[in-house]
Amino acid sequence: MSYDFITSTTEGAVTTLALARPDKLNAITPNVFAELTAAIEAGLAAGTRAFVLTGEGRAFCSGADLMPDGAGYDGLPEDLGRIIDEHYNPFTKLLMDLPVPLVTAINGPAVGAGLSLALAGDIAVMAKGAYLLLAFVNIGLVPDAGATWLVASSVGRQRAMKMALLGEKISADDALAIGLVAEVADDDAALARAQEIAARLAAGPSKAIGMIRRQVNAAVEQSLADSLDTERDNQRAAGFTKDFKEAIAAFGEKRKPQFKGR
Repeated sequence: MSYDFITSTTEGAVTTLALARPDKLNAITPNVFAELTAAIEAGLAAGTRAFVLTGEGRAFCSGADLMPDGAGYDGLPEDLGRIIDEHYNPFTKLLMDLPVPLVTAINGPAVGAGLSLALAGDIAVMAKGAYLLLAFVNIGLVPDAGATWLVASSVGRQRAMKMALLGEKISADDALAIGLVAEVADDDAALARAQEIAARLAAGPSKAIGMIRRQVNAAVEQSLADSLDTERDNQRAAGFTKDFKEAIAAFGEKRKPQFKGR
């Protein structure tokens, strides 16, 4: 399948998706969300067991495209709630509900809704020269695309407030120090490192990994009692998987398990 605004490449069980509007610093339009959604669905149907999301050129994503692009996009509508309801929120939910892991390679600036895409990764690898910017306040708007939850659940109320209210750049080192990203890599190594992590995850027990990502995301808002129930339900399901049976057999045979994602 060919795309106009993204690229999609698969190696083994890992599909790498790249925002491909480098002349626009990979700014987001509804067409971008539509193509990413199609590529994710195609990848899952073909057996993808881990995704990597990155950007082409010098930016990861500059956020929403504020201007018409001459390719059918008329710019932001007067009612911003409508475009969020129709495009932003459904795509954020799609990423958070993925049955397989998502690793983000933040190769350059991740701004506004681009920051949301960057932090939606279960493991985010950030290039040393990149920065994060919760820029909404700088243009009189509020965080969207899940940025409020993604930032606050990672760094706590005070740091989230500072980022959202002051709209200042966060360097890669600072992002790592406060828990916004998992790793920092050299500028030319961020994508390769993200793909390395994704390949390791793709070779793991996919059903358990999918449950782990949903379980951790839910735990941010759940009570301990609810989290215990979720753990019980997921453990019950994981215990019936072929991957768990393979792990037990491998343990008894003193060998490394060969997980098939079943």
